[in-house]
Amino acid sequence: MHDTVTIVGNVATDPTQGRTTSGIPVTNFRLASTHRRFDGATQTWVDVTTNWYSVAAFRQLAEHAKVSLRSGDSVIVTGRMKIRAWENNGKQGTSVDIDADAIGHDLRWGTTAYRRSARSAVDASPRSAAASDPHDDSGQPSLSGDDVADIDTSWAARDGGLAGAEDDFADSSAAGTRSL
Repeated sequence: MHDTVTIVGNVATDPTQGRTTSGIPVTNFRLASTHRRFDGATQTWVDVTTNWYSVAAFRQLAEHAKVSLRSGDSVIVTGRMKIRAWENNGKQGTSVDIDADAIGHDLRWGTTAYRRSARSAVDASPRSAAASDPHDDSGQPSLSGDDVADIDTSWAARDGGLAGAEDDFADSSAAGTRSL
């Protein structure tokens, strides 16, 4: 049985990257999700229990996860959950695995700098020259017309690929924000 789940937690191990037997990139890491509750008697938050997950990301999502995630990062992972029994050297246990569809930093606990990846020929959709430049003649972002929401619904985008022209986003160091 495969269930789609969304887990909020912390990357517990630095991601490792490899390839499947068919050559598809895969990045793996452990995810710890600790449930907390407020203790009215002590007026403090207390950890209740920690659930552990093995996360696997494939293809373009694997490439992006490897360079974007580090142990300790707060993340949100959405994917297909599988529960499997294992045995190793006479020991038995159960593992909860997640094949990730999407992974992102949890912005409640920090900031992140986002950079689109270059579009591959497979998932590139035709665009006009005007639509591919998000800025008007003054160098300011243009937020009108079909440029506002350019959503790629191809299989590659749903599979975790980040489609889009490569853009470097400048951030404003004065306020810690990016002007649009």
